[in-house]
Amino acid sequence: MLKLNLFICMLTLTIFLLCENTAYSNSLKFNNDTYSLKNVKISDINKGYENEYFLNGQDEKNWTKMIGIYHYPEISDPIKYAELFDKEIEAQERVVLLKFIKNKKQDKAVISFLENGDNNGKYYFDYNIYKYEKHPQKGVVVLKYVKRYYFDSNGQITSIGHEVKGINDELLQQIIISPIPSIIER
Repeated sequence: MLKLNLFICMLTLTIFLLCENTAYSNSLKFNNDTYSLKNVKISDINKGYENEYFLNGQDEKNWTKMIGIYHYPEISDPIKYAELFDKEIEAQERVVLLKFIKNKKQDKAVISFLENGDNNGKYYFDYNIYKYEKHPQKGVVVLKYVKRYYFDSNGQITSIGHEVKGINDELLQQIIISPIPSIIER
């Protein structure tokens, strides 16, 4: 009887841990926010999986913060890939580069930038951070964090600029030390 109870207890614990692990893989925590996996797709361009997480209650059509994890199996050098992206950023009129950090020893790079856009007549700034590093098996993996700020006036633009300036270094540091979650393939 004791062996049966012990077996049932161990089985229940194993099932609980498996269920908890499954639920955890569909959500992420970053900077005191919880994000839920909403999109899993294969990139037509890079032939790798893309995972996109949004705050609870938000999705790709309506969001204020999101996290993306992108696997590019055909890209081999994360620093060169980040440098190409840096050149693209600097060539765009609606984008301002904030910081570009390369760590050749660890073969990683991080870029932060501010991008201006509009959605159905509502103007916004997207504050972006991208982290590039080697994928454990093949290629490059990118961690993307975006916070969207809507604005109506020059005063709000100034306020957004002050906020981004105040949080940029701290969020960059958090992204740099954060491990990139595993890609989910469905």
